[in-house]
Amino acid sequence: MTYDRRVAESPRQHGTDGGGALFQQVPREPRLSDKVAEMMLETILSEKLQVGERLPSERELGEQFNVSRTVVREAVRALVAKGVIEVRSGSGLRVAAVDASAVRESMSLYLRGATLDFEKVHEVRALLEVHIAGVAAERATEEDVGRLRAVHERMQQEAGDVESAARDDLEFHRMIARATQNDLYLLLMDSIGSALIDIRRENLGSGSAPTTLGQHEAVLERIAAHDPEGARNAMAAHLDGVARWWREHAVTTAAITA
Repeated sequence: MTYDRRVAESPRQHGTDGGGALFQQVPREPRLSDKVAEMMLETILSEKLQVGERLPSERELGEQFNVSRTVVREAVRALVAKGVIEVRSGSGLRVAAVDASAVRESMSLYLRGATLDFEKVHEVRALLEVHIAGVAAERATEEDVGRLRAVHERMQQEAGDVESAARDDLEFHRMIARATQNDLYLLLMDSIGSALIDIRRENLGSGSAPTTLGQHEAVLERIAAHDPEGARNAMAAHLDGVARWWREHAVTTAAITA
């Protein structure tokens, strides 16, 4: 086989004239501390270490991973920020309790730090809450219904106070999630709830309280009657009403900057 210089030097082959680059980009490797943090996390999860269980010291970790203590320290700092481990004075590194409050706070901070279009948040909220209403109708106990009714009555009494009514509105929806007997639903509701408080204030402040209370009562009665389909329909109608009122009456920008 002969070497054809013309072909080898062709711009088409080099990709320098309208084609792709001659050389591929060098992939960026994760930092060494990130690799160590990921390996530590995998070990903690795979070994199913108990909350409070002690981990090796930074020196010992450095020896095991064959890296410097500086690298270990950066990895530990990353895991502490994620709430996976904690540094206790006098007792070293311990497995931390990753509880629901940490998840709620992280999601809430994300939503508060971002500027999200109302329609996007409403779309997620509707998908979640319509389903939750149906599950609550299936599983709600008498105590659940009693708590839901108490919040509804309190909101009726405080309807003239926008701030209090907004908190009652949020709590009403939380109690529905609680009635599912599934903590994850309540966690998800709490994660987006704070981002929606401004929407509640705007709507209630512009006169939506009577409409909102009527729609709440419809949802409440369907849950109390253990009617899943009726509860889903009532919640869908309520959330459609919330979105419609917001679009027609909101005086601020239709972006959530909670």
